[in-house]
Amino acid sequence: MGHFFGYGAILQVIALVHYARRRPDGYWIWIIFFGGGIGAAAYLLAEALPTFGTMRHSMQGFSRRKRIHMLQVMVIENPSAGNFEELGDLLLDEGRYLQAKECFDRALGSRTDSIDPFYKRGVCEFELGDWAAAVADLERVVNVDPKYAYSRAQSLLARALAKVGRTAEAEAAFSRLLERSTSSESQAVAAEFYLDQGRAEEAREIARRLLARRVTMPAFQRRRDRAWLRRASKVIRASAQKSSTTAARPARETTTEESNTPPDRALGR
Repeated sequence: MGHFFGYGAILQVIALVHYARRRPDGYWIWIIFFGGGIGAAAYLLAEALPTFGTMRHSMQGFSRRKRIHMLQVMVIENPSAGNFEELGDLLLDEGRYLQAKECFDRALGSRTDSIDPFYKRGVCEFELGDWAAAVADLERVVNVDPKYAYSRAQSLLARALAKVGRTAEAEAAFSRLLERSTSSESQAVAAEFYLDQGRAEEAREIARRLLARRVTMPAFQRRRDRAWLRRASKVIRASAQKSSTTAARPARETTTEESNTPPDRALGR
C-alpha cells in the first residue's frame, strides 16, 4: 500500500506538469489534487495518453529538418519552382515564416499556375504582420476558390482586411466566412471582429454557438480547438462587460442631469 501512495505522488507530479503545459479543462486540477494517485491516473489516461501522438510529430520534426537541409543544398544546384515550393512548405511547418516566404517568392518567380504557393505565401505574410501583402495574395486565392484550405484562406483574408483598415470589406468577408465555414477558428475570429466593431450582441451569439458545440465535440477535437474555444469564452466575457458599461452610462448621465438641475426647477417653481 505504501508503494502505491509513493507512486501516486509521482503520478500527481507528472499530471500537474502535463496540466501546466497543456491547460485542459479546469476541473482536472481538482481531480488531480484531491483524487490523489487515482485522480492523477484518471487524468493521464483521459488527457495525457491521447497526446502521446505528438511524440510522432516530434520525430517527424527531426526528419523534416533533415529534409530542409537537403533541399537547401539542392536549390543551389537545381533552383526549380518545385524544389523551392517543397522547401517553403517545410519551413512553413517549422514556423520559419520569413525564410518560407522567400522560398515561395522564388517559386512564384517562375511559375504561377497554382494558387497553393500564393496561399502559403499569404499565410507567411499574415504571420509576419505584412497585412497588405497578405491581402493581395489571399484575395487571389479566394477569387479562384472561396473555400480553399477549408475556408482558412477566407478567414485570413478577412482578418488581414481588418488589420489594414478596410473595415467594410472585412465585414463582408467575415459574413461570407460564416456562411461557408463552421470551423472553430472561423467562428472565434468572426466573434472577435464583431466585438471590436462594437457589435457585442452578435459577437456573443457567435461565441455562444461555438461553445455550445463543445459538448458534442470528440475529445481530440476539443484538444485541437482548445485555443479557439478559450478565445470564444473571452469574447463572451468582454461582450458582457461592454453591455454592462453601455447600460450603466445612461443611468450615470441621468443622475448627472438631475444633480445639475437648479432647485427651483426641480420644485417646479
